[in-house]
Amino acid sequence: MSTHELLGCQAPAKLNLFLHIVGRRPDGYHQLQTVFQLIDWCDYLDFYRRNDGHIHRTPTIDGLTQDNDLIIRAAKLLQSYSGCHYGADIRLNKQLPMGGGLGGGSSDAATTLLALNHLWDLHLPQEQLISIGLQLGADVPFFLFGQNAFAQGIGEQLEAFTLPSQWFVVLHPPVHVSTAEIFSDPTLTRDTEPVKIADFTTGGNAFLFGHNDLQKVVLKKYPEVALALDWLSVYAKAKMTGSGACVFASFDNHILAHQVLDMLPQGWQGRCVRGLHEHPLKMFAV
Repeated sequence: MSTHELLGCQAPAKLNLFLHIVGRRPDGYHQLQTVFQLIDWCDYLDFYRRNDGHIHRTPTIDGLTQDNDLIIRAAKLLQSYSGCHYGADIRLNKQLPMGGGLGGGSSDAATTLLALNHLWDLHLPQEQLISIGLQLGADVPFFLFGQNAFAQGIGEQLEAFTLPSQWFVVLHPPVHVSTAEIFSDPTLTRDTEPVKIADFTTGGNAFLFGHNDLQKVVLKKYPEVALALDWLSVYAKAKMTGSGACVFASFDNHILAHQVLDMLPQGWQGRCVRGLHEHPLKMFAV
């Protein structure tokens, strides 16, 4: 591979093993607690260095403009922060569903920061990349953190959290859930009692702990999500990730997970995924 390109860079999805809303700041941002789990379902990005400073991403994606494209915004923010004169051609192979609660856009942005920090020879430390990433979204710092984590604040206060090796069945109902719509719902619970990381054993199955405060609101608004959750709950404890629409359940091995996935009703979308212990591009974090 040339020093002027990075190909097949992975942008993994995440699952929220629980998601508690514990308060709301004066600026409107919600304070939360969650455990983030990386999984091996990924978008893939190719990066080609340019010498003219231009940033260009292909292919076009319906509903994704230059202004709301986190990949382009991440690259330009890194340029501005570092004073770098390089640019990039970026090719995205989109595999993660949009509006699924899997953090695909945030992960794409984090992978862009990690890859271009390397490709542009910037050598910015992880702490600075996380500071840049927070300007793009509350989930971006986690993907830059590089490993599974217990998160607090708006998602930027991160502590490494060891999780057991496990498999998940993830179902994607055919709806796009608006995160802003769910967080602004007046019926959303915003006063869940905070927990401490010591309240559950490090290395234990955090999936069995807690709940998702956003889930009740989403199920009321999107019956397709409720239907998927009900179906999966027959086979294992199931939850929604993030603000939905994806729901998931944990299994000890891939055999059990695939057995459940094989029973998926015709026309439904689902996937068997493996939990990761660290980000595939962690080696690019200084």
